[in-house]
Amino acid sequence: MKTFLATTLMIISLLAGSALQAQEIPLRVGMSGQYYPFTFVEQDTLKGFEVDVMNAIGKELGREIQFETANFSGLMGMLASGRIDTVANQITITEERKKAYIFSEPYVYDGAQVVTKKGNTEIQGVEDLKGKTVAVNLGSNFADLLRELPYSDQINIKTYESNLEHDTALGRVDAFVMDRVSASQIIKEKPLPLELAGPTFSQITNAYPFRETEAGRALRDQVNKALADLREKGELKAISEKWFGTDITRP
Repeated sequence: MKTFLATTLMIISLLAGSALQAQEIPLRVGMSGQYYPFTFVEQDTLKGFEVDVMNAIGKELGREIQFETANFSGLMGMLASGRIDTVANQITITEERKKAYIFSEPYVYDGAQVVTKKGNTEIQGVEDLKGKTVAVNLGSNFADLLRELPYSDQINIKTYESNLEHDTALGRVDAFVMDRVSASQIIKEKPLPLELAGPTFSQITNAYPFRETEAGRALRDQVNKALADLREKGELKAISEKWFGTDITRP
């Protein structure tokens, strides 16, 4: 009986020690720092909606957040190789990505939006992209959404690491596609002659991806609980309203 009790106490002690050790290890989060206003650099400081939400999650988990920045196109590879624990960069849940990763509950609900140079009369919506050159962020889901259109073979898709809005404003491409929230903020905050072209053409939900491992599943569950608690306390809504003036964290 004494041996059983001692063994049980040892297991409990080891489990508690493992939990404490996990809390001491920073949560490594990848982001581009190039997707305003979700993640961007201002005066050498990483800022944005994604930064605030992830810091709030870290506070809920009692863990330090260690941000790792890289080009968007390389973030999922960093996750797959174990160099980071998740990605906070408006990662859309897709069937293809679900084959490689597991996802948290969604924390952003948005739609794909066409944006053109201000005064463009040829493109009034996604149906007018036939025969046009359209920019998207490299590694994003927007190229796939365009390829799903019945006339996708008539669209010249050009990929960018960043600054696709500048080439659109300069007329080097006819339009670009990104989520409506980001596009609206770029038009509002940046001195560029741009405008939204028509309504959104595809609904998207964004979440945090994790590796399909025991540790990845455990971390996914912890993040889900943190998101639920933040949503219940109204903190997710407050962060969203700070950056966008509206709540994009609910459908």
